[in-house]
Amino acid sequence: MALIIGLTGGIASGKSTVARTFAALGAPWVDADDVAREVVMPGEPALAEIAERYGERVLNADGTLDRRALRDIVFADEAERRWLESATHPRIRDRLVEHLARIQASGAPYGLLVSPLLFESRQSAMVDRALVIDVPEALQVARTAARDAVDEDQARAIIATQMPRQERLARADDVLDNGGSEAAMRRRVAELDRQYRGLTPGVRPQTDGV
Repeated sequence: MALIIGLTGGIASGKSTVARTFAALGAPWVDADDVAREVVMPGEPALAEIAERYGERVLNADGTLDRRALRDIVFADEAERRWLESATHPRIRDRLVEHLARIQASGAPYGLLVSPLLFESRQSAMVDRALVIDVPEALQVARTAARDAVDEDQARAIIATQMPRQERLARADDVLDNGGSEAAMRRRVAELDRQYRGLTPGVRPQTDGV
């Protein structure tokens, strides 16, 4: 049965790039963000509940979810963010269980659950080890502002809604510093790939140094 590695990190830390690098070495993976998009597609119960609560202001003309409009609502109101999580997280979890079961039965030595909310949504209970992708906050702010076309204050506000960096690092079994070069990232992925291939599911050796 494949070992499951939970890969997480703050916004704009490079989680998907790191995951693709692992995939190139043969590791299957599922991205919780992709699953989160699946559960709010037209025809899904979660989208109907969201539309009932917020109305057409969160829908595009074709009936799909206007993710930016919804993000603006929930980032401005903690109660609304918690409501959205209650409507979507159980459904996301159910689908992730299905994806991970397929990875565990695939014959691969390990696979990845890529999730920005690995700890916050308790998805860490679904994995054998937690790998945190870490970058300095200043780099997070710059990347987020450039990627999402927001200003620095908005980028910092998004980061502030996530688990604090030091808390995330404290809960890591392994850490990948992604604030340097691509070559350095690839070397660290290769090291971790060798480590994970030598582990047995359910075994959690001493955590990596931060």
